[in-house]
Amino acid sequence: MQKIVFDLTSEFVEINQLLKLVGLADSGGAGKHMVASGDVSVDGKQELRKTAKIRRGQLVTLGDVQIRVQ
Repeated sequence: MQKIVFDLTSEFVEINQLLKLVGLADSGGAGKHMVASGDVSVDGKQELRKTAKIRRGQLVTLGDVQIRVQ
């Protein structure tokens, strides 16, 4: 399992942008498509909101990749 740590510099990041910023999506639109497909979970629960706000301490999972936001 690949683990990525993302350092948040603001209050939150939208999940589609997070996927783009860590290199899992080519664009924010591609990130939205990944979320809509049901492949993304936040803290162990499936996330279907394309622009869900991700804050420090949350864990985003896509396949075998975990993104820890700090």
